[in-house]
Amino acid sequence: MMKIVESRALRGPNYYHRLPIIFMALDLQELEDKPSHLVPSLLANLQSMMPSLYEHTCSPKVKGGFFQRVQRGTWAGHIAEHIALELQHLIGHDVTFGKTYTMSPKGHYHMVFRYRNEAVGLRAGQMAVEMVNRLYQGQVTDIEPLLAELRKVETDSKLGPSTQSIVDAAHQRGIPTTRLNNRSYVRLGNGKYQRKIEATMMDDTSALGVSIAGNKERTKEILAQHGIPVPQGKAARSCDEALAIAKRIGYPVVLKPLSGNHGRGVILNIQDEDELRQAYKQVGQHYKKVIIEQYLMGSDFRLLVINYKFQAAALRCPAMVIGDGQSTIADLVDQLNQDPRRGQGHENFLTQVNLDDESLNLLASQGYQLNSVLPPDEKVYLKATANISSGGTAIDVTDMVHPSIKLMAERMARIIGLNVMGIDLLAESLDQPLSQQRAGVVEVNASPGFRMHLQPSQGQARDIAQPVVDMLFPEGQPHSIPVCAVTGTNGKTTTTRLIAHILARQGKTVGHTTTDSVIINNTTILQGDYSGPAGAEAIFADHTVDCAVLEVARGGLLRRGLGFKHCDVGVLLNVSSDHLGFGGIDTLDQLARLKSVVTNSVKKEGYAVFNAEDPRVVSRAAKSFGQPIFFAKDPQHPVLVDNLAKGYFNVTLNGHDVILQKPLGDVAIGKVQEFPITFDGQASFNIENILAAVAATYAMGASEEEIRAGLISFSPSIGQSPGRMNVIDVGDFKVVIDYGHNPAAIRATGHFFRSIMPGRKIRVASGVGNRRTEDIKEYGQAVAGFFDHVVLCDPCSRIRPLGETMDIVKEGLLEAGLGADVIDEFIDEKAATHHALAMAQAGDLVVIQAHDIDWVTQTVLELKEAYLEQEEAQYQDDLANH
Repeated sequence: MMKIVESRALRGPNYYHRLPIIFMALDLQELEDKPSHLVPSLLANLQSMMPSLYEHTCSPKVKGGFFQRVQRGTWAGHIAEHIALELQHLIGHDVTFGKTYTMSPKGHYHMVFRYRNEAVGLRAGQMAVEMVNRLYQGQVTDIEPLLAELRKVETDSKLGPSTQSIVDAAHQRGIPTTRLNNRSYVRLGNGKYQRKIEATMMDDTSALGVSIAGNKERTKEILAQHGIPVPQGKAARSCDEALAIAKRIGYPVVLKPLSGNHGRGVILNIQDEDELRQAYKQVGQHYKKVIIEQYLMGSDFRLLVINYKFQAAALRCPAMVIGDGQSTIADLVDQLNQDPRRGQGHENFLTQVNLDDESLNLLASQGYQLNSVLPPDEKVYLKATANISSGGTAIDVTDMVHPSIKLMAERMARIIGLNVMGIDLLAESLDQPLSQQRAGVVEVNASPGFRMHLQPSQGQARDIAQPVVDMLFPEGQPHSIPVCAVTGTNGKTTTTRLIAHILARQGKTVGHTTTDSVIINNTTILQGDYSGPAGAEAIFADHTVDCAVLEVARGGLLRRGLGFKHCDVGVLLNVSSDHLGFGGIDTLDQLARLKSVVTNSVKKEGYAVFNAEDPRVVSRAAKSFGQPIFFAKDPQHPVLVDNLAKGYFNVTLNGHDVILQKPLGDVAIGKVQEFPITFDGQASFNIENILAAVAATYAMGASEEEIRAGLISFSPSIGQSPGRMNVIDVGDFKVVIDYGHNPAAIRATGHFFRSIMPGRKIRVASGVGNRRTEDIKEYGQAVAGFFDHVVLCDPCSRIRPLGETMDIVKEGLLEAGLGADVIDEFIDEKAATHHALAMAQAGDLVVIQAHDIDWVTQTVLELKEAYLEQEEAQYQDDLANH
């Protein structure tokens, strides 16, 4: 049977699609030899099980096209793909994209498909595989229980209506949102512009206002002091105290918890002492303090104020049923709960009615029981309060609210200090001033639900989420920090660090990520490989960051997709053989397509930076929406000439000068020799990185002067660029620490290394274990072309047995002609490093491919210090002898 090998959600733009998808690696096992047309009754069973699949056009591009494919013969993974999509469609998720790719070895496939809800998408994929396996066994699955399960998965994982409405309104304005937990905690925007909400409570909602709203007695006292009508009442801690208060203000009264919400524990229209004693007994066991106040006859209204402006009003009606002369009250409640708008808690726009003791007591007071049959059109209330959360309904009455009541609502929001506030008002009507009727504000809410306004049971729906977003992000105010993303096979880390350094010289707080760390304002906050979505999220979550520079490596792209939807500047440096043969990326063209996800995600008004000297990079330029910038060392490169003719700009060299090549003329940035990472112009690979960084930073708004200053002040030092071309003088030989680990990197740097010192070129080399055997061997062959002595180790075996990677590198070294007598082998990186440093003589160069960069760096620096101390001691001896 078909087996799921791996399943995950790709949450951002990815290799397969610009939008999030579910990825599943499948092993068809024996089903690989059983295409659908060879399985009796499979098509008939599929059609009877999911007739709605007829709508899937598939490759024939006509309705019924998918069934045609099944009849002709297709494989189990393809069938599962369509079922996974249709399961989601049947619960209301409009998803259409799906694809199944043949992989190696035989019988392995990658299935990808769109989702709206991640949890639903993952479960739908699992269900689809199970259903197909049963089809191959001649069994038909009843899909109704599966659909019910998916609906529950959605209910358990989705945002509530109020929060979702704000998220949707943010998306309409192009504001990115990130869910921060499995409830209603959401970030809108990012970096220093970010705002956070939890349901309808804002990050700047007044804590004092929330405290006041949570204490009904204090709320009433404050409102009364400002002339707002409120019912008389007082808090009580005992039944005797409650009775005394009721006697003073007069019956009927209301009893409610001091700090309750959603109408819990509220008992209305208490007529005498006996009823009050009974009510207190019922509520007092759950709450230490209750309020006794006047019972105001009238309708229950909710007023909504956002940003201290009146926005909407609703008439709330308690949950009730209407008789038909045949059904019992219990039956009528069941029918009421069948309304698809009703769900549990706050999951939907209306809430199902749960019959509790309060409901039974209320029915009894009206002379009914659950098995009572109501006469036609007879109304019976099931809840004492009109809260939506207890099953009530709402009628929009926004347009009939009197101006004086709107003004009162806005005043109240400022009095209490809440920028989003719900006001519960009992009144005869809203079209007359409250002074002309018996009315009063019974409480205010610091985190009011939006459901009754977004989708009222009757009346006009109100877009009340947009005012929230406009309050958080006034028009014209930024919501997201600029993002520059850098990818390619080699040079990503150096280019990322260089871009971040230049931008920081503008006075910006820059957050950047690499395969080594997450750094904010030159401070390392996380160490490790953060070249994927986790690194991007760490930057976006920081409240101090002005702009982000993100290194993007293939691993994160394949596993989770991009950590952002759009970037302002995307850089594609180069594409060469590295990591091929893993994750379905087997060719350089596929690798180019994967890495171009970055440049494909550039905004239309943004810039995409490409290396004109790499044909595969150039081939991806047409896929980007951004304005193209090309870089090359040759100013007459045909790609640059064509781009300039189209009105765009390039970055190139004019002799030894780095220039911005613009349609109106060239602008010089500075001479190559001025920039330390070029090593006086000898390190051509870093010249390419400089050209890319100039293009990116200019596109990000840096001036020519700021770019030049940044290039001059950035050195290949341990402090600014650890593990990347760090040259250290140790006595009378030099050490270079550089993480070049693929053939292209070795070839790009090899000639430079040969030129640094006159003596032997010694290399500590290890390769990386999660590469193809042929790539590791080629790495060894490349090393042999530039080094005289190689010390092998295996600190990064990854998927291979310890020592195997080292053996493959050695095989490449020997095949390229390096003698066995100049190859030393150590499994441990530390032992290999000590050995290489110990064998170095005057004029030698030791290049260390450091896996543990911190340890290797510290070891080299300690050795340098020892040499300096030795030289100082010798100098002192010489002075003493003279």
